[in-house]
Amino acid sequence: MYICTSTNVHHDRVSQVRTGDRIDRVRLSLVYLPLSPAISEEHVAAGRRQPVTEVAFLFAELGTTDGHAGLGFSYATRAGGPGLYAHAKEIVPLLLGEDPNDVGRVREKLVAAGASAGRTGLAAQAIGAVDVGLWDLKAKRANLSLAKLLGSHRDAVSCYTTSGGSLSVPADKVVENARRSLAQGAGGIGIAVGAQEVSHDVERMRAVREALGDDVPLIACADQQWNRVQAGRHARRLDEFSVQWLADPLDAHDTKGHAALAATLTTPIATGATLTSVDEHWRLMTADAAAVLQPDVAAIGGITPFLRVAALADQHHLTLAPHFATELHVHLAAAYPGGAWVEHVDWLAPLFNEKLAVENGAVAVPDQPGIGLSLSERSRMWTTDRIEFAESV
Repeated sequence: MYICTSTNVHHDRVSQVRTGDRIDRVRLSLVYLPLSPAISEEHVAAGRRQPVTEVAFLFAELGTTDGHAGLGFSYATRAGGPGLYAHAKEIVPLLLGEDPNDVGRVREKLVAAGASAGRTGLAAQAIGAVDVGLWDLKAKRANLSLAKLLGSHRDAVSCYTTSGGSLSVPADKVVENARRSLAQGAGGIGIAVGAQEVSHDVERMRAVREALGDDVPLIACADQQWNRVQAGRHARRLDEFSVQWLADPLDAHDTKGHAALAATLTTPIATGATLTSVDEHWRLMTADAAAVLQPDVAAIGGITPFLRVAALADQHHLTLAPHFATELHVHLAAAYPGGAWVEHVDWLAPLFNEKLAVENGAVAVPDQPGIGLSLSERSRMWTTDRIEFAESV
């Protein structure tokens, strides 16, 4: 563990004269969450990736002079954890002395400090952990859940699960897993597609649809497996199953390809989970390339840019279905005016003391102040590095 007490931190002129509650301490932690069994995504079957055996988390714990505390985090499911941590260590001392209410201005200060490393990707994702922490602080100081602070439209958000439907699972087992998920409260079932032979996808989708009936929402998850020609041939075969949406049929950055595919299909297209900027999502929207947008708080760099994406998505009358991190995204989906879903992923559960409630096809929005999360003892055990910054007394 490394402890750093900052005694020579630069503050701008506005910060020097500000009185009232101020950020006076920040703790950063690099935590590796083990996954057992390992998650074998569809790219693994294609030989392009290795199974995911752990997820790296950057946690930012913020404290203020009035005794308030905020918790934020971002993550990397593959490479990138140490990079997030290293970038954050360089810039977070600039938080000291700042007013925690000024989320937008403080975030821009951090962006400017690390601008030479870029304004998207890893640099933004490191700032994202702090950004989430600032919003958590803001909601706690108002004694409101994050959803209520943002202006909630619902107390529970429809959810689907993608566990149990990977390509390596035979059709009868997919059906069994889907029934179990529905019994546990899920509202929809995600099934992986993208096999070399389209007949394999069709067989599995038909088995699940016939077993569960027409009323259960099914989501086809292609995980960016296809090129444009394959997507055109394979995706049309899924139209007959009344799929809720087809997720990531092409590389997420292929805006023109998604737009062309969307124009030919009955099934709505969903994408955006791996995009890392507001601009990338904006291009999808203006090209009519997706009917369902799937931004990820960590990928895009925090709640502040996520809210910008959500506002634009609402203007385009899109469904919002944030990717991963249900614990965070349930608040943001609850505050979205249009149709909204969350992906129910329980990977993160061991990191926190609080558990999400899933029933009747939806995830209940936590009513505790802020994001409603506190770190578990196990998360401390999985911490590989930690550093603290504090104002000198």
